Amino acid sequence: MTAEPQLDVTEGASGIPLEIAASWRARTRGLLGRTGIDGALLLTPAGSVHTFGMRFALDVAYLDREFTVLDVRRMPPGRLGAPRLRARHVLEAEAGAMARWGVRPGVRLRIRAHHGAP
Repeated sequence: MTAEPQLDVTEGASGIPLEIAASWRARTRGLLGRTGIDGALLLTPAGSVHTFGMRFALDVAYLDREFTVLDVRRMPPGRLGAPRLRARHVLEAEAGAMARWGVRPGVRLRIRAHHGAP
């Protein structure tokens, strides 16, 4: 049995369900057509996002190579996010989630992937 990846926030929430979009097709599709997400979606590699065609507002965190948060923005549907210098990954979640989890500039995130029993 393979468990889904989880996201941990330094000095914040842990065990956040995480989906990873690493292929061009998965990054292009992102959260389009969904009415919400349980947890977060990591787009990698990515330096910017848009919310055209989205059904809900997003919190978007721009991350550097080491998964340190560079910036966090709230994006309503129908917007184009400006590319962020040094961003290598983008984390998306429903609006309000990042604040609840403690995701803010300067915080480092960690991805855990469990394979088999702990």
